[in-house]
Amino acid sequence: MKKLTAEDAETRSPDVVAENVEQLKTIFPEAFTEEKVDFEVLKQLLGGVVEEREEKYGLNWHGKRRARQLALTPSTGTLRPCLAESVDWDTTRNLMIEGDNLEVLKLLQKSYSGKVKLIYIDPPYNTGKDFVYPDDFQDNIKNYLELTGQVDGGGNKLSSNTEASGRYHTDWLNMMYPRLKLARNLLGPDGALFISIDDCEVSNLRRLCDDVFGEENFVGCVVWQKKYSPQNDAQHLSELHEYVVAYALNAASWRVQLLPRSEEGLARYKNPDNDPRGPWKAGDFTTKTKAAGHSYPITSPSGKVFLPTPGRQWGPAKETFDQMMSEGRVWFGPNGSNVPALKQFLSGVQEGTVPTTLWLRELVGDNQAAMRQMAELGVPFDSPKPVGLIQQALKVNTTPTEPCIILDFFAGSGTTGHAVVTQNQSDGGSRRYVLVQLPEPLDATNIDQKAGAEFCDSVGKPRNIAEITKERLRRAGKKVREENPMFAGDLGFRVFKLASSNIRAWDPNRDDLPTTLHDSIEHLKTDRTEQDILFELLLKLGLDLTIPIEQKSIAGKAVHNIGAGTLLVCLAEQIAAAEVELLALGIAAWHKELAPAGETTVVFRDSAFADDVAKTNLTAILQQHGLENVRSL
Repeated sequence: MKKLTAEDAETRSPDVVAENVEQLKTIFPEAFTEEKVDFEVLKQLLGGVVEEREEKYGLNWHGKRRARQLALTPSTGTLRPCLAESVDWDTTRNLMIEGDNLEVLKLLQKSYSGKVKLIYIDPPYNTGKDFVYPDDFQDNIKNYLELTGQVDGGGNKLSSNTEASGRYHTDWLNMMYPRLKLARNLLGPDGALFISIDDCEVSNLRRLCDDVFGEENFVGCVVWQKKYSPQNDAQHLSELHEYVVAYALNAASWRVQLLPRSEEGLARYKNPDNDPRGPWKAGDFTTKTKAAGHSYPITSPSGKVFLPTPGRQWGPAKETFDQMMSEGRVWFGPNGSNVPALKQFLSGVQEGTVPTTLWLRELVGDNQAAMRQMAELGVPFDSPKPVGLIQQALKVNTTPTEPCIILDFFAGSGTTGHAVVTQNQSDGGSRRYVLVQLPEPLDATNIDQKAGAEFCDSVGKPRNIAEITKERLRRAGKKVREENPMFAGDLGFRVFKLASSNIRAWDPNRDDLPTTLHDSIEHLKTDRTEQDILFELLLKLGLDLTIPIEQKSIAGKAVHNIGAGTLLVCLAEQIAAAEVELLALGIAAWHKELAPAGETTVVFRDSAFADDVAKTNLTAILQQHGLENVRSL
């Protein structure tokens, strides 16, 4: 029976560097000498692909190398379940995770890699009022606890990133870069990233995404009309817009979804000549294309002769035009004397329209609409996004018939979660959301945070933004249910909170080794629950945090079946020698009944066994019944 410790790779988030090295070793084994990369050999094998110039095109800034390393450093944290703050825990497949998004993204790598359809984020715009996360390279869990005021730190506090800082843009880039690197790994083959931003950092964001995703995977930059009225006190031009920058994981395989035609668009299709093929609209018959045989005269039914206007030609060649005439697809107006036009039938066009890069307030809402939506829920928040804006991103990227995951790791007030359930209610979809929000403290003395802090006091919650996120999700779900009582979709969410691992790390006190050894007998932290440990196993073994879990009592011990027999876990604190055989046979019988398709992992608490003999006997019985992969914590 293998013992899992905090130092084992299986108990940490993925080591991306090690995985990259293994892939490289598989492709270029000759480039490795004594487990080290020989870059000279690798450059020879890659031929002319290697860029060796010191000066090259791209976005560079002070700290980029460290930011890249930060993304590659594994996390030793975990996510602790919080049933009391969740809604419909047993049935929901939505997640609201409270914690530093850098650490959370690392922890989600195994369970959600390649499974996310759309990432929408609304990160800090770096306007001088936004804070940036002062990521601690050495210990991000400690850094997170300091940021949220859970422990006394070395003065590492949240602060706004003002233009007075000599590293104004650098700080923002160093914050964004590792998060985008990690987020990219979570996108599926047809996934995309949509990012809200304004003029302050849009140019840097484009270059940053070119670096992370490849400039060939840029699919558009949407202009969103956020206001209707100009600001008369604007120093220069009054801004009425922001942007949504969009990148696909692979633009070649990403497919934009068509949007429903508006009533105004459908009204353009008429049938003045009672054509049996149905409504149509007149289309331009000319083109700028220069080709032989496309400048012929066309005689209308009234006898009028038409030639293409200067600089243009007829679209079809003469033979094709004659065929179109015979098929009644050319229109010369009600009197037969107008310039020829092509009849474009509604039945022959796409079922929807291609989305454009201009999203007007009438279509997706504006800042005022967003504030009204928050007011209707009774939840205060400074500068939320309108639900319709994110619904538009959902419509462009997803279909109601395709179950998919939507991720937002700058969740803010929770608009993305609200938009997901609203869109599901609208079209019967089964989209799921995963939201991540730092419990950023709210200061009642700060004019921008006063309302939020007082609201948290009124509902008896700690003063932080994550509490506003959760309360907004609860109220939004309740509102959707009240307005649509027949809607049977998922309106709940599971809450998890970032914490240090449940497994003790080996951190010996060299001056008192006997005490250290005694304290290390129990490998699991004593202040953690069985459920805490169970969900850390899901994360570290790459299983979905909403996967079904069934519990059964075997030999008086609680045994958990996760994923239809993929994982069987018994975390009983004591397993006596006399109980080993009955417990092992019971687990083997349940496993046979479940008949999982793949290999099953069985996990026990290491300190539960009276001695190594009992542990060995249990392992042997399980292996006799085909359960080879037996572990202990």
